[in-house]
Amino acid sequence: MVKPGVFMHPKHNPGGVEKISTMASNLNCCNPFSNWMGYFNFMNYNLGDGKHEFNSELENNDMILPPPIVNEKDIACLRRLDPIFDQIHLTYGAPPNWSREPGFISLCRIILEQQVSLSSARAHFLKLVEYIGFLTPENILKLTDKEMRTCQISRQKARYLRALSTAVREGNLNLNSLTELDEAAIRQQLTQVTGIGAWTSDIYLLFCLQSRDILPLGDVAIRSAVKTLTGCVTPEDIDSRSREWAPLRSLASFYLWHAYLCSRNRTADFS
Repeated sequence: MVKPGVFMHPKHNPGGVEKISTMASNLNCCNPFSNWMGYFNFMNYNLGDGKHEFNSELENNDMILPPPIVNEKDIACLRRLDPIFDQIHLTYGAPPNWSREPGFISLCRIILEQQVSLSSARAHFLKLVEYIGFLTPENILKLTDKEMRTCQISRQKARYLRALSTAVREGNLNLNSLTELDEAAIRQQLTQVTGIGAWTSDIYLLFCLQSRDILPLGDVAIRSAVKTLTGCVTPEDIDSRSREWAPLRSLASFYLWHAYLCSRNRTADFS
């Protein structure tokens, strides 16, 4: 049963009927939920190991979701906060609402995307998946150095993938439980793994966990777009300017990537 104004999770909704929560749509543009985990916690919704516990006011098949990062209300708010976003919107329109499934596979992809083009990283990822079949910590750890090179995985990134796989297999990193933590705690959990730093944490928070107020200062495209649009060059200047965009810096990031790509007649597959 779908309650009026409730978004039904696809797992419980094979017919594809989706209704955005009226509660979510009524949040003001600078809503207090810094990410969707906080929203779920607010609604007493727990994710983990396939078990779901809902607020007693909801049916067991119902799940309320916050609005996507790219939504009309937040777009209008961001365009008022800084004219550069109005400029981007009038020139290129709204950005796509990029997202990825949270979990081990997406985190592996983000590691492969460090300091290389998305197209190169995607090619390496597909080659790795083709070689080992199922991308699991156990299968990653079975690979020899030679097999990693066959999949075009550099020695450094092979070490990072193995560190992640070991952390997940030994229970030192529980990716399912991250949804129950605040942003600082999520960063602490992720960055304890060799090869995961600020940029990788930012991208995972932004794309996989749909956190609402993330600006990856370590991203080359973000910095380039900000420099072009504002003249800010140093990370300190960019960070200072970005405070005007809070708590919508994730939406700001999407606009900046959108401007960077469109200005170069390029597209990107973040899915």
